[in-house]
Amino acid sequence: MGNSNVTQHIETAQKTGVCQLCKVGLKEFPKDLEKLTKNLRSLDLSDNKLPDIPPSIGSYKLLKKLVLVRNKIEIIPNEIGNLKGLEHLSLDGNLLTRLPDSMSQLSNLRTLNVAENKLTHFPEAINTLKNLDAVNLSRNKITEIPGSVGTCQAIELNLNQNQISCLSENISQCPRLKVLRLEENCLNISAFTPKILKESKIALFAVEGNVFDMKAFHNLEGYDEYMERFTETKKKNRD
Repeated sequence: MGNSNVTQHIETAQKTGVCQLCKVGLKEFPKDLEKLTKNLRSLDLSDNKLPDIPPSIGSYKLLKKLVLVRNKIEIIPNEIGNLKGLEHLSLDGNLLTRLPDSMSQLSNLRTLNVAENKLTHFPEAINTLKNLDAVNLSRNKITEIPGSVGTCQAIELNLNQNQISCLSENISQCPRLKVLRLEENCLNISAFTPKILKESKIALFAVEGNVFDMKAFHNLEGYDEYMERFTETKKKNRD
């Protein structure tokens, strides 16, 4: 797809508010997108070669969906925090080592995908987002889940294939967390304390592939209480 086609897509988006520029070989954020700052609701720039996103991203005030998967992005600018209406953000398959603190301002964000990047720390900025439903942080280099996670509002947290060896007991305080995925990490059986198993609302622990045998997990204090939640949730979903 050449530049004329990119221009054509942008012209169409002026009418529809939806712009898809996937697999078009972009090496920089198209300047012509600035024509869409007042009406763009959905932007997909997947499968390109973008090294960064400009601060001007913050001027797309109506944006609800932003998809930037499989690029070469190393930094997300602080201005992303200006996107108050953003509901869906996908950043999978990039080179991010951190997320900006301004993410805490994305008050309408529902889904966040940052799988397959180079994050080394759990992004604490997301812990204040009250509408957040699903977070995918799998295939990164995160080493611990910090105490601040207790305020995280997510229903599902996917942290599969990281390097997590430390799990804060505060995970039991998460008000809406039902699914916690920690497969293929570095956790010892001692990380799953009675408080986590008994007092949390988690109804699905996916914990295979850590530094313990699953039989040991089944014998933990609080496992019976966890299984009650698991069975109850399964029954509700069936009904």
